[in-house]
Amino acid sequence: MQLVLAEKPSVGAELARVLHADQKHAGYFEGNGYIVTWSLGHLLTLKMPEQYHKEWAEWTFNTLPMIPETLEITPLKETHKQLAVVKSLAKRSDIKVGIIATDAGREGELVARYIFDYLKFNKPLKRLWISSQTDAAIIDGFAHLRPASDFENLHQAALARAEADWLVGLNVSRALTVKYHDSLSAGRVQTPTLAFVAAQEEKINQFKPQTYYQLSVKTPLGNASLDHQFSDQHLAQVEADQLSKQQLTVTAVKTKHETVQPPLPFDLNELQQVANLQYGFSPKQTLNTLQRLYEREKLVTYPRTDSRYLTTDLKATMGARLAAMGRFSKTAAQLAKRGTAPDYVYNDAKVGDHYGLIPTEEMVEPSRLEPDELKIYRLIAMRFIDLFKPAYRADVLTYTLQAGKQTLTVKTTSVIEPGFKAVEKSSAEALPVGAKLSGKFLVKAHQTNPPARLNEATLLGKMDHFGLGTPATRADIIDKLQAAGSMEKRGRELLVTTKGHALLKLVNPDLVTPDLTARWEAQLQAIEKGQTTRSAFMGDIKAATKRLVLEVKQSTVKYDDPNLTMKKCPECGSRLREKSTKMGVKLICSNPECHYSRFRDPKLSNHRCSNCHKKMVILTGNNGDYFKCQNCGNTEQMSAAKGKKGRVNKRETQRLMKQYSKQAEPEEESPLALALKAAMKNKD
Repeated sequence: MQLVLAEKPSVGAELARVLHADQKHAGYFEGNGYIVTWSLGHLLTLKMPEQYHKEWAEWTFNTLPMIPETLEITPLKETHKQLAVVKSLAKRSDIKVGIIATDAGREGELVARYIFDYLKFNKPLKRLWISSQTDAAIIDGFAHLRPASDFENLHQAALARAEADWLVGLNVSRALTVKYHDSLSAGRVQTPTLAFVAAQEEKINQFKPQTYYQLSVKTPLGNASLDHQFSDQHLAQVEADQLSKQQLTVTAVKTKHETVQPPLPFDLNELQQVANLQYGFSPKQTLNTLQRLYEREKLVTYPRTDSRYLTTDLKATMGARLAAMGRFSKTAAQLAKRGTAPDYVYNDAKVGDHYGLIPTEEMVEPSRLEPDELKIYRLIAMRFIDLFKPAYRADVLTYTLQAGKQTLTVKTTSVIEPGFKAVEKSSAEALPVGAKLSGKFLVKAHQTNPPARLNEATLLGKMDHFGLGTPATRADIIDKLQAAGSMEKRGRELLVTTKGHALLKLVNPDLVTPDLTARWEAQLQAIEKGQTTRSAFMGDIKAATKRLVLEVKQSTVKYDDPNLTMKKCPECGSRLREKSTKMGVKLICSNPECHYSRFRDPKLSNHRCSNCHKKMVILTGNNGDYFKCQNCGNTEQMSAAKGKKGRVNKRETQRLMKQYSKQAEPEEESPLALALKAAMKNKD
């Protein structure tokens, strides 16, 4: 038997179907010589500090920096049942080989290797490496399994990334929290990303608008503008009046034959940018939609790609891919018979783990797709179809015009071949040197505009340019900054919050600029390519961690908690701090020894007042939560209200009791988030 480990249950079910492993069991499928099981994302994670040394549970500078000799992994409580399933399967005597079938990338490799390493799996291990989830791709992939050792460099890079984030993130965040008595999180990628947005805001704040005047003239060739700008409107008008009395003379004509090839396929980063600009999709929304098109619909190739080129072995599949798009595009069906993609799109040397995003050979049925899926599929499909269309060709004529002592330029374009562009053929009038033109000069007032705020598309572009993160991680980074309250989105624009600005003043300068993080990311890529080692990289990370923690300890920067209110805790008298939750804003005592908290605003329930039958709100008192009527002032204990049959909806009461009598629990928190959550309780 061969043990196949997928990353998700849905992918596992698809692999089992294709492999004819038809017997369904709890947590796995079996049959035809295969056992197909899955993780649920990560089943294991790096240990928390207190799991190495008990004294590391205490949040003080005395325990910093925390640098274990070896970073170890531990099971996640939420997924321990599935890990037990995989463990029991791996120990079966009839298992002869293990097959890694998790996502074909750095993070997918880590998911599987953590599991097999933890289980001490000592049988041959192979790797399924495919770029699409079609039946044909899966069958071909299993026919050409590769030794897991071929991907050892990828495994080492994945380990290095996780360990670097643990060391830098946990140590610096804990140092900031201890120093400034607030839950402050700093990361090697998050912080410089936040700094990009702050730097753009600073440019906007420093911008001073200026008014200037420019002369333009309408000619048979088009509008021509004088390059010179006037700061005085009167002088500009005088010049316009004088030039209007003179004819324009063509003194030079420059002809340029312009050829524009169809653009290459999307990589993930560019697709996220275009989807944000065209549809307002967040990077995470685009990635999630793309993942469904890849896994569930099987209509596109591997999403998390950083290449826009294709490999030469794909040439033979182009016709089938176009034919499969027949119901989506008549043009694709026509091109399938005769179309060929240009040679420049095929470049094996520029393809890393995965080639550019293109449609698969799976037949598309547009009516089956959700609206968001259809939008993303359309972007990928139309970019792919354009590859098989001719290049855009045009003649661009640049005329130099003389009026008195002033020189102007104007361009005309004659479209010879529209090609892949949605334009018509056109022919512009050609004039010889010496030709005379007339026109009236006009004065137009202009004002300089401030730089535009960053949006998710432009932020992705900056992250890509400076090498921050990878196409697979950038969406999560932007989401985490917003979830942490350091950055917010207004419309499509990104802004740094008061807390975010305060954090950037406290964080080490090396973590604010992208240089250090980009250098680390380049080293991770070098590990993948076998150009350096994980141990050398981690040596640099450990040294940097010690230095960064020391800088926080010695810092003299003051911090004003933007979330601290003037409200006093009824139990200890300390000031209350605001914290946003999914259920609303909570007021939490800033005293680390006190655990008082309540919601800032009353919560309206479906429970009706026994006096006036109006809906009551939920408040928190010394004895817990209770109902209060804002109409007549009547109060009722939740326990008493629960016993009134006929007056209280039992299901609603149970929901409210669960929702408000307990603190909100996070969905799936990372080790860093769990550590920060305990910050105010465990430190001095």
